[in-house]
Amino acid sequence: MRLAIFDCDGTLVDSQHAIVAAMTAGFAAEGLAAPDPALVRRVVGLPLVGAVAMLLPEADPALHERVAEAYKAAFFQNRTSGRYLEPLYPGVREALDALEDAGVLLGIATGKSRRGLVAILEHHGLLDRFVTLQTSDLVAGKPNPDMVIHALSEAGVEREAAVVIGDTTFDVLMARNARVRCVGVTWGYHEGAELVAAGANCLVDSYAEVPSAVLGLMPSVATQ
Repeated sequence: MRLAIFDCDGTLVDSQHAIVAAMTAGFAAEGLAAPDPALVRRVVGLPLVGAVAMLLPEADPALHERVAEAYKAAFFQNRTSGRYLEPLYPGVREALDALEDAGVLLGIATGKSRRGLVAILEHHGLLDRFVTLQTSDLVAGKPNPDMVIHALSEAGVEREAAVVIGDTTFDVLMARNARVRCVGVTWGYHEGAELVAAGANCLVDSYAEVPSAVLGLMPSVATQ
């Protein structure tokens, strides 16, 4: 058995506008000036409270928690109203098809909440494509390896037969900490050079390259 573990935000879906809007609302709820959108994109993928803490390093933990709660409320309201789209990146479906056709199981490890992840996957009709969903509200978040370890256990796959696909150094470090190979994607929120420096095994510039890159890092299927 082989497993491809995808990040969500910045890898499967382009959610930057929704995330920046919700973070801006979270800050406003506490009377804070809007954060720099570029800095918000830098923390995408971390557990929410940890992301807020990186944006407000001098603030006390209680404020981090309040901003995070306001963020969640704003994100939910924006999603249910259809105010901000979270489109799939071009070629996602075709890449998933190619991996499944090659006998690879699919999973997700994301900083999103379970509710948020299920909502976006249902919206795009992808929920039933993934055999394991790991979220940072249920398991320790990136770069901790726990989401990968839990994904491997749920899928019944050895670490040597798994590959993480992600757009941030948090994804790469999570994979390295779990001793799993990693494909870095260049269309997300961290630069390709950063992903390589963090330890990505290779980079891809489009979803057309994902299946071959992932399969190239996995053991071949034994022939009878």
